[in-house]
Amino acid sequence: MIRELTPGFLSWDEVDPARHPFDAASAARVVRSLGPARCVPRRPDVPFADPAMSAWSWGEARLWADAMSQALVEHYGLWAAGFRWSHDEGDFDGGPVGHWCCPRDSITTPEETLTRVVAALCEWRAWLESLAGWIDAYPLDLATVEDDRLLWDRAARNLILQVTDRTGCGSGWHGHCHQVLTWFLDRWAVAPDVAEELVEQAIGGRFLSWTGPDAALVDDVAERLAGSLRPADRARSAEPLPDHLERWLAVRESVPWQQAPDSGAEGPVTPRQDGAAEDIRGFEAPWPRPGPTVCSPPWNCCGMTPGATPGSTSSCCGAGSGTSWAPHSCLPCGAGRPSRRVAGSATASPRASEPARMPAWPRARTTQHGLSP
Repeated sequence: MIRELTPGFLSWDEVDPARHPFDAASAARVVRSLGPARCVPRRPDVPFADPAMSAWSWGEARLWADAMSQALVEHYGLWAAGFRWSHDEGDFDGGPVGHWCCPRDSITTPEETLTRVVAALCEWRAWLESLAGWIDAYPLDLATVEDDRLLWDRAARNLILQVTDRTGCGSGWHGHCHQVLTWFLDRWAVAPDVAEELVEQAIGGRFLSWTGPDAALVDDVAERLAGSLRPADRARSAEPLPDHLERWLAVRESVPWQQAPDSGAEGPVTPRQDGAAEDIRGFEAPWPRPGPTVCSPPWNCCGMTPGATPGSTSSCCGAGSGTSWAPHSCLPCGAGRPSRRVAGSATASPRASEPARMPAWPRARTTQHGLSP
């Protein structure tokens, strides 16, 4: 699942029609101008129960649908990802869109498929505009919530009924209902985390798939939600982001550059040490990493690795481990066969002093193609 293309994660700011213009008359032209429109896959001519159909649906067809979603999002904004939020058990559970179902059912011929995309996109947009009208039906303000609870109650009740009517109360419809109620609270300046919690508590797990709520339950959820609101639930104004460039310039200004000795050389100065370059080279160095340059406690000299230089680190062993440090050889002290001891065990504890980003490698034997598992 690609989060950015999943409509269930959309916030009100991301779908509010007032923030995102859309021209339905030009939608067909826009859809057909996008890259995925030039390579629409064709549904194979096999029965739906055929494994080949399932492989195509979950493979090529779904990849194309995701590509079209991405193209629409890049053109219109994140809200456009909702064109695939179909009723019941489609691409996403319990949505309000009827013109799209899923790759298997909605991708047929290129012309038919693109026509469905346009229809589904316009249907989703019309639903968002309808919701915006219902959400703005009453001018609500948390500052006067104590006096206006009836209006909050009525607005919430109307939204629940709209969602039940549009989704048909099929599989997962309550997820979108939960989302719409949080959009409602978000629109009227309730803090997002507070809105999420209040809606969860008001519904209380009582909305179920394939089951439409009766009038008493709808009234109770709306009343609980309205009754739980407090003036203090208002979202706080976002603090301005720090200006990192300004802070960097301030640090530069505070450095006493004039006190630094002049090297007398013209042009760029070559530093004695480039820490960033060293860090990158160390991170990208192939495994295994080199060991210590000399044998020192807790390392002791042991049997030489064949071909090793006397006194080199290839003859260093962990005290008590019986395992050579030498990369690619892993000779046990005084023996001539590879060790199967696993790095990171209690006997390999001297490696624990290395930096955390340099994990120990397995003590494995060498083959002509490299290290074995």
